[in-house]
Amino acid sequence: MIEGPYFVLTVLGILGTGLVAGVFCGFSTFVLKGLAALEPARGVAAMQAVNVAAVTPAFMAVFLGTAVLCAALALVTLLLWPAGGAVELLVGSALYLAGSFGVTAAANVPRNEKLAALEAGTPEAAAYWPAYVGEWTRWNHVRTVASAAATLSYVLALT
Repeated sequence: MIEGPYFVLTVLGILGTGLVAGVFCGFSTFVLKGLAALEPARGVAAMQAVNVAAVTPAFMAVFLGTAVLCAALALVTLLLWPAGGAVELLVGSALYLAGSFGVTAAANVPRNEKLAALEAGTPEAAAYWPAYVGEWTRWNHVRTVASAAATLSYVLALT
């Protein structure tokens, strides 16, 4: 049974991965759909603004803090190997670190940077916008599922 500070870390992992899953789910289910329904110049400008606004202390504390927490949980689990929940803790950590944090760095951020380099009302931005929405959303689905699965895995570690 997971107890004491280890229990608290796991509960914090559940909260962090769950919050991030919720944010990503919102983007996958309605935010990008709403932006895609706009004319390209407006959609590009709106997403550029969202990408700037996302890099705030509040969101970054949750997103990056959860990554640090997942790494710490994995390390502590490998060192202490608790009687129960070890596999679930490692799976949850791997899911978040690779499927959420890793996919963000490898897939979503490069697309955001490419979009940021474009001027919203230009033909180049209008041409890139449909590809951006499709690719970004597909990778966001991966982040959503990985974060939600990490949450579930951490919950299972406590049972």
